[in-house]
Amino acid sequence: MKFPATIREARAALADGSISPIALVQFALPHANANAGRNTYLWRDPEWTLNEAERASAIAADSGGHFEDGRANLSGIPVSVKDCFDLAGTPTSCGVKFYREVNGIAAQDSWLVEELRKAGAVITGKTHLHPLAYGITGENPEFGDCEQPGNPGALTGGSSSGAAASVLEGSALAAIGTDTGGSIRGPAALCGLAGYRASIGRGDWRGGAHLAQSFDTMGWLFRDLEDAPLLAETFAPAKRAEVRKYTNFAVVHDSFLHDCEPGIRDSQHKLADQLRDLGLQSAIIDVDWWNDAFQIFAPIQAWEAARIHAGHFEKVQPVIRERLEWGARITDSEIAILRERHAEFRARVDGLLQEQELILLPASPVARLNVGEDNSEARSRILRYTVPFSLAGNPVVTIPCSVGGMQLAAAREEDESLLTLAARLGARRAAIR
Repeated sequence: MKFPATIREARAALADGSISPIALVQFALPHANANAGRNTYLWRDPEWTLNEAERASAIAADSGGHFEDGRANLSGIPVSVKDCFDLAGTPTSCGVKFYREVNGIAAQDSWLVEELRKAGAVITGKTHLHPLAYGITGENPEFGDCEQPGNPGALTGGSSSGAAASVLEGSALAAIGTDTGGSIRGPAALCGLAGYRASIGRGDWRGGAHLAQSFDTMGWLFRDLEDAPLLAETFAPAKRAEVRKYTNFAVVHDSFLHDCEPGIRDSQHKLADQLRDLGLQSAIIDVDWWNDAFQIFAPIQAWEAARIHAGHFEKVQPVIRERLEWGARITDSEIAILRERHAEFRARVDGLLQEQELILLPASPVARLNVGEDNSEARSRILRYTVPFSLAGNPVVTIPCSVGGMQLAAAREEDESLLTLAARLGARRAAIR
């Protein structure tokens, strides 16, 4: 039997009984750690995962729901989890061996893992990440750099590095990541995957390790845009806004893309054409004022991270230690001014999204990061594109393109509407292939 390529295919097969959660995970598990470093996962136990599949198999079918079997969207689906969320009976490393040792074995599941297991998702393991989730490349001196399965020499990007690798290699159909400054959007763009970063405040961080509370969001990496609406329910609040039909979007002016590779600029123009083909009107916006975003974001992030990791700076690599030490030196009066600038920036983006319903721009100005090269400038270069939406707390879908990946952002709490549009786009693409 052919392994289902999408979440929809897998759930339909699970719903009609043509495949079981056990058979599905038996397809997936042999693909684990298929990258050059054999480090997609920092923790995995195939026997434990098979037991989870048995538990999912025992969920009784009923009626209703998206697949008419009364089960949750992710029931029976192999899912990986970034190793900054607790899973009972396992360690949580946050990408650093010190924390794996000092945290010991988690006594209970994080809220996120609870929700996944409640939904019947089958967790395949805990994935690689950039140390402390404080980086965009996926390089890790303790656990090894995370390379793309099937594309040796190419980094996955980070910090949700193993999440991207697990989807690429086929050990998971969807992968939990986090996104503070671009940690889902960057890997998605570099790996040719779809990504979903939830609105700020969605989900509960109990049992999850923060990097910077003001910006930390949960989200997913996955392959097929048509699967996007199935992934919203994991973090969705009990009361959600009705799905709206978008009528317009804004394209960021080329002046902001001055350091962007030509192929990625071309991808933005092609995607804009595809959105217009869906009936959306477009406008071009000048966002040169976004060049201030990183100067607001980086010190607040460092200040918050320094307080989370106080007393342990020496346990991480020098480049991250320097950021933490810098954050510890930022004064309360300085942070107060930065908070004001943050609020002003967020309000300005809110105003922009009242005029234009969606905003389109690249998720990364580069299409590839190479193992072993000096990637020290990659962080500031990529974050210039992603941080504006981190400051504003917007939901973002990363759309894979022939070269690179594009961000499509909506107003806060319009997650379901944004994901529905992404699925429409995915369906149209599939229809014209």
